Amino acid sequence: MRTLLNVIWFLFGGLWLALGYALAGVLFCILIVTIPLGIASFRMASYALWPFGRAVVAQPEAGAGSVVLNILWVVLAGWWLAVGHVTTAIAQAVTIVGIPLAIANLKMIPVSLVPFGKEIVPTRALPPGQRPLHAL
Repeated sequence: MRTLLNVIWFLFGGLWLALGYALAGVLFCILIVTIPLGIASFRMASYALWPFGRAVVAQPEAGAGSVVLNILWVVLAGWWLAVGHVTTAIAQAVTIVGIPLAIANLKMIPVSLVPFGKEIVPTRALPPGQRPLHAL
């Protein structure tokens, strides 16, 4: 089922969302100071391309650096990537088949706004009893 959802996701929004993250990553990697933002953007592009079967978990060891990077991220890219998720979710929710994809898109908004201090892992890699921030 995950593979089917991922293929439908890829065709009806995932490719465009991943390209948006990749474009942000390229722009961030042009400047040396914003390379950490570019790396996070490429990580999110991978997640936006094929999200089902993966989960977002908090990294408890993330500190003040994550807060600073998240603030920079929201100002420079997070807000318009979140708008892209909302727009895609609205377009996907028009059909019955697209409703689960729209819900998944809305679940990705918090991670698209503040990606630092979070890790994307396969759902199979989660230890029993660990709750992800969200899983698709």
